Amino acid sequence: MAQGAPDSPAGGSEGVVSRETPDAVSRETTAKYFDTPIAAAAERASQVLTPGGAGQLPRPREPRIITVANQKGGVGKTTTSVNIAAALALHGLGVLVIDLDPQGNASTALGIDHRDPDVNSVYELLLGEITLAQAMQRSPAHERLFCVPATLDLAGAEIELVSMVARETRLRNALDLDTIRDNDIDYVIIDCPPSLGLLTVNAMVAAREVLIPIQCEYYALEGVGQLLSNIELVQAHLNKHLWVSTVLLTMYDGRTKLADQVADEVRRHFGDKVLTTVIPRSVKVSEAPGFGMTIIEYDPGSRGAMSYLDAGRELGMRAERAGQEGQNR
Repeated sequence: MAQGAPDSPAGGSEGVVSRETPDAVSRETTAKYFDTPIAAAAERASQVLTPGGAGQLPRPREPRIITVANQKGGVGKTTTSVNIAAALALHGLGVLVIDLDPQGNASTALGIDHRDPDVNSVYELLLGEITLAQAMQRSPAHERLFCVPATLDLAGAEIELVSMVARETRLRNALDLDTIRDNDIDYVIIDCPPSLGLLTVNAMVAAREVLIPIQCEYYALEGVGQLLSNIELVQAHLNKHLWVSTVLLTMYDGRTKLADQVADEVRRHFGDKVLTTVIPRSVKVSEAPGFGMTIIEYDPGSRGAMSYLDAGRELGMRAERAGQEGQNR
């Protein structure tokens, strides 16, 4: 038999592989490759980063204005605000994040330089010195993601607002719906400070919906009662259309029974307002803002990124129900 003939493999195992069709080899290699966690995460990341890979969500009939609020610190308000916003943008929707926290963490996570003394910020917007169009900046994270940044000047805004006319409605008056529609904004997400002061009241008066992030820890529901009481006061006196539309469980640690107990208690209390998706406790999620990124941009194949993508998709699919509920109020 001539040397190099196809029927003369150098080794038995190699000969078996060489006679398989290319498709069979490709399937076998792919199956082995994606058995590893790193490779599976890489595959998920490639799908997320492919234009249109996250899929499309229906556009709401009217822009949804959602306040992310919980006066308890460290529950994931800012993390939820920016990552839900990034998830919605990846699903083809226009999103505007209004950073109402003087710390400016949402601005940082969205890659907006809010330390520049000349930057137009939400502080000037509340005082009526600039328009919404002048305050908006496009985030480098996505072409359909915008932000109104916060600066340290906002720290003194609560004191200044006390003596102003219509102090509780400053933000609502500044949210120009024509500007929102002209920029194809489908969602306005307002990130609140960890307090129930005038800034948070402004956010609630400007919004139709409240999203409450609740961490899966012992003190999860402590303080939520006070938040709900404040929401009822705003409903009664300032914004009858406001309602709690969404509750998101964050910092979930599946290794503990406590996390499941807290999740069950929250679901019993809030019912179908609680998203099915839970956000796991993740070091990557905490690291991302330090690089001026959302978790979806920082590590798109991670569990945290996938969870926020799922949460964004679930929130987007509830748009019709939210619209109907808002009309009924």
